[in-house]
Amino acid sequence: MSKKNAPASHVEIRNRKAGYEYELLDRYTAGLVLMGTEIKSLRTGKAQISEAYCVFHANELWVHELLIEPYAYGTHINHAARRERKLLLSRRELDKIEVKLKDVGMTLIPTRLYINEKGLAKLDIALAKGKKLHDKRDSIKDRDVQRELDRAKHR
Repeated sequence: MSKKNAPASHVEIRNRKAGYEYELLDRYTAGLVLMGTEIKSLRTGKAQISEAYCVFHANELWVHELLIEPYAYGTHINHAARRERKLLLSRRELDKIEVKLKDVGMTLIPTRLYINEKGLAKLDIALAKGKKLHDKRDSIKDRDVQRELDRAKHR
């Protein structure tokens, strides 16, 4: 089977804490600049994005604390697990995000890491604002009510 016909591996890593800790406002999909051993490790599902966050350096967007485990079959050239990785977005999107990040309490967090149908690593990021304690309680209450409604509907 040639590389063009090979199916892309189905990898999807979600940040489940993001919806609980933050109010997600705007969403974007960014490409990731990765090394060879990083994409191989990612295809095996060895990544974690729950502690990751995004920052601007010299008008470029970078993701910090994104954990991609070292590739099991890598040599001495294996990658560092928590290195900074550059995100690829259009200049218009970067400018728009940078303006919105200047508001008080706004942050940019990863919500999903996946490999698309072309075999490229993509990171869904969201412009977010931190929730207060009472907002978190409301989220839990809404989730419990929705769960009860679903149970009643399926009976």
